[in-house]
Amino acid sequence: MGESLHFTEPSFLCGELDLACLICLFRGALIKPWIFTEIKEGRHWDISSNERLDVLRDFSNFGLEHWGSDTRGVEKTRTFMLEWLSFMCRYIPVGLLERVPQKINERPPYYLGRNYLESLMASQHVGDWVRISEMLLGPVPKNFIFLPKHKANAYK
Repeated sequence: MGESLHFTEPSFLCGELDLACLICLFRGALIKPWIFTEIKEGRHWDISSNERLDVLRDFSNFGLEHWGSDTRGVEKTRTFMLEWLSFMCRYIPVGLLERVPQKINERPPYYLGRNYLESLMASQHVGDWVRISEMLLGPVPKNFIFLPKHKANAYK
């Protein structure tokens, strides 16, 4: 158990989900929120970087709707988005994997994406996450600093 980044997890196939299975599933959904579609359709989804950006666009729209579109609401949405991007950057597109499925406990190696946006989304650098947030929420305020809550020493 603990491997919940793919639809072939035995507990998903037999339909028996206990609390531990659900926790592992939600942990995997932080990295790839389309896992529910994969489970429903029974296939690995090689989601494009533009489709992933659409997921983030929906998130930003929901955040602005919830917290408001004033400066405070935009920055609250940005903070949550950046925390989420600190997990989403661990996803490796199916089309680039040496072996399917990706293991949740393996840190992705550095790789060059199939386009600029895919490489940007794979980046482990906070500055690149901020750049993605600026695509959706506009420029960050002067003196903006973001540190992920987990503050892993692999991040800069």
